[in-house]
Amino acid sequence: MVDLQSQYQKIKPEIDKTVTEVISSAAFINGPEVKKFQSELETYLDVKNVIPCANGTDALQIAMMGLGLKPGDEVITVDFTFAATVEVIALLQLTPVLIDVDKDTFNMDIEALKKAITPKTKAIVPVHLFGQCANMEEILKVAQEHDLFVIEDTAQAIGANYTFSNGSVKKAGTIGNVGTTSFFPSKNLGCYGDGGAIFTNDDDLAYKIRGIVNHGMYKRYYHDVVGVNSRLDNIQAAVLRVKLPHLDDYCDARRKAAEYYNQGFSVTDKISTPKTSNFTSHVFHQYTLRLKDTDRNALHQHLLDKGIPNAIYYPVPLHSQKAYADERYNEDDFKVTNELIETVISLPMHTELEKEQQDLIINTILEFIK
Repeated sequence: MVDLQSQYQKIKPEIDKTVTEVISSAAFINGPEVKKFQSELETYLDVKNVIPCANGTDALQIAMMGLGLKPGDEVITVDFTFAATVEVIALLQLTPVLIDVDKDTFNMDIEALKKAITPKTKAIVPVHLFGQCANMEEILKVAQEHDLFVIEDTAQAIGANYTFSNGSVKKAGTIGNVGTTSFFPSKNLGCYGDGGAIFTNDDDLAYKIRGIVNHGMYKRYYHDVVGVNSRLDNIQAAVLRVKLPHLDDYCDARRKAAEYYNQGFSVTDKISTPKTSNFTSHVFHQYTLRLKDTDRNALHQHLLDKGIPNAIYYPVPLHSQKAYADERYNEDDFKVTNELIETVISLPMHTELEKEQQDLIINTILEFIK
């Protein structure tokens, strides 16, 4: 699904040099590479504050802790996403409220969002799924009307641009009160282990979060807030520093691969290729098809039998997971999600895809569904 080895070979001299330098310095935690990466990512995103942390799940949890959400507060997010988004809500004893998604973009459905708001609602977590932004302008309007926080889950869309109706442009993750991301190796900007970060233009919030990520300390052994131990290590920061200048090129390569897929699958009406909203760019963390009149599970196995990687994101909606099932949920409220879990399939998508590889994938799929 992701060819990290080939990507590494292209930047091997830089990676090897910087990792060796970190090991030689023995500055492994909160070292200079972390501070430099933080500053460089702030510049790239045009955001005032980047707070690195240990992983993307921690980033979401720490963002919610920083906003001061209390047990019982309702947090609205989407049903069609990875469990980490809702996991941290439950861990903090907040109340997750799951809603349906748009059938074309798989991102938060605005009308469903409006219907889900109650007096207990305190925050909205839009997930920029598969590489494009949710409808942030409309989400911000709803949030402002009801005095709600907006926490962007940007784990799959770092590098994407959002264009507002007035023409202004912001990077994914810098639009709401706070944004979060993951640097898991397979991400568009991935390290060689775990890593994450939190973004905000709110200096007071950033100050609080900086304490939370480091055991609640602003001064060593003085614990002013309840915190956690969540730090990006120096080696991972060094790797990310090498890869950050390549991020836009990585995203462009993914877009070109997506365009080639789109052309190949345009010959059949049994496949819906990814739709990109007019207010966002798409960085194609995943390339996900929607199938019609086709046995998705059989195709999944057929591709595996042919040695072609593929994945089903996500086979079980969150509202049906044992950990998050709730009698409040009505199946009629998840019509799109319930359809997607039966019809979507994701294909290999990375910066090193070659047309010959894509031709094999495209032809294998077309032969199966004809």
